[in-house]
Amino acid sequence: MSRASVERLPEHLGLVEWFRPGERDRVERVLADLEKLGVKRLRTGISWADWYTSEGKSWYEWLIPRLSGVVELLPCVLYTPPSIGIEPKTSSPPKRARDYADFIDLFIDSFGEHFEYVELWNEPNNLSEWDWTLDPHWSGFGEMIGAAAYWAKKRGKKTVLGGMSPIDGHWLCRMFDLGVMDYIDVVGIHGFPDIFDYTWKGWARNIAMVREILDERGAACEIWVTEAGFSTWQHDEFKQAQVFLDLLGAPASRIYWYGADDLDPALAAVNRFHLDEREYFFGFKKADGTPKLLYRLLEKGSVTALKGIEQAARTCAPAGPEKAILVTGGAGFIGTNLVHRLTQDGHRVIVYDNLSREGVEENLLWLTENCGDRLEVRIADTRNHLALQDAIARSSHVYHFAAQVAVTTSVDNPAADFAVNGQGTFALLEAIRTAKEPPSLLFTSTNKVYGGIDGCRIRKSGSRYEPVDPALRERGFGEGTPLDFLSPYGCSKGCADQYVLDYARSFGIHAAVFRMSCIYGPHQYGTEDQGWVAHFAIRTLKGEPITLYGDGCQVRDLLFVEDLVEAMCRAREEMPRLTGQAFNIGGGPERTISLLELLELLRGLHGRLPQVFFDAWRTGDQRYYVSDIGKFNGACGWTPRHSVEEGVERLYRWLCASMRLEPERTSGKAGRKGYPVSGVEAL
Repeated sequence: MSRASVERLPEHLGLVEWFRPGERDRVERVLADLEKLGVKRLRTGISWADWYTSEGKSWYEWLIPRLSGVVELLPCVLYTPPSIGIEPKTSSPPKRARDYADFIDLFIDSFGEHFEYVELWNEPNNLSEWDWTLDPHWSGFGEMIGAAAYWAKKRGKKTVLGGMSPIDGHWLCRMFDLGVMDYIDVVGIHGFPDIFDYTWKGWARNIAMVREILDERGAACEIWVTEAGFSTWQHDEFKQAQVFLDLLGAPASRIYWYGADDLDPALAAVNRFHLDEREYFFGFKKADGTPKLLYRLLEKGSVTALKGIEQAARTCAPAGPEKAILVTGGAGFIGTNLVHRLTQDGHRVIVYDNLSREGVEENLLWLTENCGDRLEVRIADTRNHLALQDAIARSSHVYHFAAQVAVTTSVDNPAADFAVNGQGTFALLEAIRTAKEPPSLLFTSTNKVYGGIDGCRIRKSGSRYEPVDPALRERGFGEGTPLDFLSPYGCSKGCADQYVLDYARSFGIHAAVFRMSCIYGPHQYGTEDQGWVAHFAIRTLKGEPITLYGDGCQVRDLLFVEDLVEAMCRAREEMPRLTGQAFNIGGGPERTISLLELLELLRGLHGRLPQVFFDAWRTGDQRYYVSDIGKFNGACGWTPRHSVEEGVERLYRWLCASMRLEPERTSGKAGRKGYPVSGVEAL
């Protein structure tokens, strides 16, 4: 993407984020994110109630100058101190309406140099923010805000009326009747399409309605969207991105998006602990700091990248009686290669992917450009059961690749790992079982279901491990190897593996399992946690350090992705005969390599290696695993075609092209099996 083609975020966009006293580290993280995204405005809450706690004043004395030094600040002042409320809660009207005006005066005295506008309350027609049952005619609110706005104007500040949520023309008219609008410069509105606003009419219609009332009353107020957002509580990160893109087109002078982070699940939302799960998932990022799709797209290419993915999601094969092949995780590395092959063979294909993995959006764009009108794109999560059921109802066969794929990630967050791998696969099986015409299924499992294979006696031979048993050296591990679900990832994938086989036996669906070893090839954006062959190649091309966990003598069999795709196509064609069976799939004994040997192979291609470091062994890391591929060979006559040397060179050259780098060596001499390792061992 050229620099000239990048559409940046608009200047009138800001972010909404509330901070609790003491959250200094989170403030710094949010400011860093705003700087990274190029957002220069921030709306944040100032709690009148917190001010009078022991740490409140000192907190705001730090927070407000810190924020205003980086962004244009819009403070929103709300929350009644319970001790002075009609009832002892922050949403209560104060006993004396003018106490709020006095606090606004104090606040301007203390911090007026740091802001131009001040927002007076938040969502006053939302019962959880302002308990209007204690003020049924809004007279108390009108007196409170009118007095505060009057003094703010006298002090040289511009005033924003707390954003209506929901947008309510009758409520706004009442504010005029109470005289509040005489001192208001900006009318704030909020919008949460399909989350809290069930009959959403669109920004244009809502803003036009507000503008009509302002014009009828002769008010010159601006209209700002002071808060808009979308909760991903149902795992719909793409819908969040779509709602954000729609907000950018709102005909308002300013727009503020909510928010930076999901709410920590240990915290209460406005004094309500998990009464409404939707309130916990409005962030750009998850509570653990993991970026959601919207953040990743904006960080990568701003609005241009976002619009590109939104356009890709409109890709839809022509309707007709022909059923499609469904590929969950279809924008991933393996999915991309398979989808391209299937469309080239003339099949209709549905790509079903939530784009949660870094880099897969590039694969999706590539597919939409190269697969013609046989492709349909659905950006959705397998935990979205309705979307999944609809896709399965239109499919004749399913390739299920959607998964959490890293052992390390599963150790860090085993609950999320199981939710995706275990519950996601179960939801898919149930959708297949209950479908009017159940499609067949190929599920991609992993060699990690065999655990560490600790019973296998191994020895070190040069730069690699090998089994002592000559039969294992000759054939590798077969499907009869005892299952041992080591690591949360092994457990979640193993659980799904067994469920697929049992649904074939118990319910008669046509389903088989591939327990895969190391797959590599084009369209793989490998990381340290998963996709190690591509990861080593990427780090080599960038000249960035590589860390080997363990001694680097671990051995795996490598399978080039085109050979895997051929196996998958054969499995689909033979599915009724293969149903209820698991197959070990990899390169087999003829295509093995150790980590150290791969580095030397890359040295032969690139001319040099970056720094290599060693660290402790990681959970579930097998010292030796090689697939016995004889069972699938006997069933379908399949044998891999690409050697390790040929496949790694093709991956290397694809990465050079995708990263727009020139290979440092072009001879293609990758060496022979038994690569010299002295250079690495000396590091």
